[in-house]
Amino acid sequence: MSLYDRKPMNSNYNGYDTVEQSTFSQGDVALISFVKQTYQLFAGSLLAASVGAYTGITAFGNIVAQYYIGFVILEFALLFGLMFAKSKPGINLLLLFAFTFTTGLTLTPILSKILGMPGGANIVAQAFLLTTAIFGVMSIFALRTKKDLASMGKMLFIALIVVVIGSLINLFLGSPILQVIIAGVGAILFSIFIAYDTQNIVRGLYDSPVMAAVSLYLDFLNLFISLLQILGIFNSKE
Repeated sequence: MSLYDRKPMNSNYNGYDTVEQSTFSQGDVALISFVKQTYQLFAGSLLAASVGAYTGITAFGNIVAQYYIGFVILEFALLFGLMFAKSKPGINLLLLFAFTFTTGLTLTPILSKILGMPGGANIVAQAFLLTTAIFGVMSIFALRTKKDLASMGKMLFIALIVVVIGSLINLFLGSPILQVIIAGVGAILFSIFIAYDTQNIVRGLYDSPVMAAVSLYLDFLNLFISLLQILGIFNSKE
């Protein structure tokens, strides 16, 4: 039975609708299994990224800095490969963890810069704890709200494009004020994305737990980076 063709429970059940009742139960179990797999893969992705970041900082910092653009290109190549292989068992998991490990490596420059500041380890810890707290709050909001967040998809995508363009422009300008603004908007945007993607997952709008996990992971990662930039800029002025 298709996970996304679930029939609602009949409130007028009179003992003769056992087929519909059974169908709903199977769909409900399938959805629970899908969500469980998604969050297991999400947790594994965070672990792979952490290993990647640790590896980059302790062993390959200079290599990542020297060939940073190459690592970014590899990151996108792995993501696109994952999209095409999302339904191929084994290959999809290999690409998922290769991708998240690589994103950890590409965090090396910003993490090294923050860790080199006074109290840098505390800044990283604060950014991670804030990200985790926001992720939890927005996930709960997505589960409890009666608002259908799917209607926000187009608006969120446009906002994402604006943030990306702003970030590219600031690569040339190097303005700390503009960076704070972009990071602030990014933090708000990806917080909303967490709720948006969480609701889509529990409503069965993803066709693969791998891609559902990637969506949550990218929300978490970009929120973490945004908060890290904000905290890093403000602490550098102290």
